[in-house]
Amino acid sequence: MSATPDHRDTHHTLEVKRVRLLAAIALFAGLGFIVALPFALRAGAEFFLPVTAALVIAIALVPLLEWLERHRFPSWLASLTSLILFIAFASFVIASIVLPAIDWFALVPERIERVTTTLAPFIDFYTAIEDFLDSTLGRFDMSANDTVQVETPNSLLDLLTSSAPRVLIQIFFATLLIFFFLAGWTAMRERTITSRGSFEGALTTARVIGEVVDSTSTYIATITFVNLSLGAVTAVVLWALGMDSPIMWGGIVAVLNFIPYLGPIAASLLLGLGGLMTFVDPWAALLPPLVFVGLHTVEANLITPMLVGKRVHISPLLILLSLSFWAWIWGTTGALLAIPLLIIIKTVFAAAGTPDIAGFLFEDGTLTHIGEDDEKGDG
Repeated sequence: MSATPDHRDTHHTLEVKRVRLLAAIALFAGLGFIVALPFALRAGAEFFLPVTAALVIAIALVPLLEWLERHRFPSWLASLTSLILFIAFASFVIASIVLPAIDWFALVPERIERVTTTLAPFIDFYTAIEDFLDSTLGRFDMSANDTVQVETPNSLLDLLTSSAPRVLIQIFFATLLIFFFLAGWTAMRERTITSRGSFEGALTTARVIGEVVDSTSTYIATITFVNLSLGAVTAVVLWALGMDSPIMWGGIVAVLNFIPYLGPIAASLLLGLGGLMTFVDPWAALLPPLVFVGLHTVEANLITPMLVGKRVHISPLLILLSLSFWAWIWGTTGALLAIPLLIIIKTVFAAAGTPDIAGFLFEDGTLTHIGEDDEKGDG
């Protein structure tokens, strides 16, 4: 005896309500997780930051690992070689910045007077305007006795002594994580793909893994080449201008240029300060930041879009949101990781699909559009 139409309609309505209730529970649980996640990441930065940085670096090193394995390197030797090459590269970049920076910190007290001398015309101009305003708006009591004292930072040795143990432990932990991730990458990828319950699921998993690795490694490799080239050209120009420690400034430019929008601004300000500490003529002191702004304009509007834009297209709004979010979570390091993390998340969602929250909230269907499928079936 077949079910009556009313019984079928009732069963269908109950099924839709059940699925909709489950979708609502999943939605609110997901929203709670999303709200709590940033605070958990920020509170547990000592653990989550090195883990996340290590995973991003390891993903970027996967193409090098696979190239070595194709040339008959054992997995452990390919992993070790990739890690050593990365450490050598990072050490060179850090040494080219930190060692000259130590000398610059030592010269700050004696070069403050040079900065004051260089800025004297601007200070005199500002003082003349201030005097004019004081005489015109005499009813405002502006105290001239307050002085601003700029204290030089404590010794770099004290800073390193207080922070070095924790940083060294995090670096050691991240290094081990990179090595073991790379050493087990091939087996882990094969096990993840073959453990899928269907052939289509295996293909989807393989595609997602491949796209995440390709997008992330391509972006990091390309943008690293672009930033190193920008830093090298900047260093050569600064050397020609007679600025001290041009390699250090080139390294600073290269590193800060990894941070979209804010990095170039910080580099310009630092170069302006460096120019004031190097040159007595105020117009000559403006040359280093102006040169960098010109070079960055060419790089940002011509070179980078030509090399990166066709492979990785990201909305500027998403870049700003990711930058502000990860900078709030983990500071400067988070800002450096913002774009790679955005690429990874965007690639995963693009391959796996995203829930239809708008459809759930404003339509009669569910997150999986079961209602639409049923209507097509009934039609």
